[in-house]
Amino acid sequence: MSRHLHKVVFPVAGLGTRFLPATKVVAKEMLPVLDRPLIQYAVDEAVEAGADTLVFVTNR
Repeated sequence: MSRHLHKVVFPVAGLGTRFLPATKVVAKEMLPVLDRPLIQYAVDEAVEAGADTLVFVTNR
């Protein structure tokens, strides 16, 4: 049985205080890991899985 992934929710809210001082300048989900922002890995995985809606829950 094949199921289609419709929505993916990314809880990216928060101040990122555990990542200080790096998060003083850039949001934690945008911190670079190797060659791209951290959130890009999660987005790519969701799209590859067939997600048609991506929701980002932010605090800003």
